[in-house]
Amino acid sequence: MLPPKALFDTLTSHASRLFNGETPLPPREFEAQFKALLQSAFSRLDLVSREEFDSQMVVLARTRARLEALEAKVAELEARLSPEPQTPPSE
Repeated sequence: MLPPKALFDTLTSHASRLFNGETPLPPREFEAQFKALLQSAFSRLDLVSREEFDSQMVVLARTRARLEALEAKVAELEARLSPEPQTPPSE
């Protein structure tokens, strides 16, 4: 993975070659090349798709809910096992 500055420098240099080409490209060809350039840049980053992000958020929410339920159960069991606090005798 390239550092962000190097990635953006590379992206900028490739984009400027596209924009300043000696022979003007037809719009569809320009769009295809620019899209390929962006996809290449994004593939060098550590990105996940929106679908993958959303599915991981669901897993995380489910895990948190289970953890909270387990914490409540442990607290309940600890309360059952610990003796009742004794009140100090009155004088």
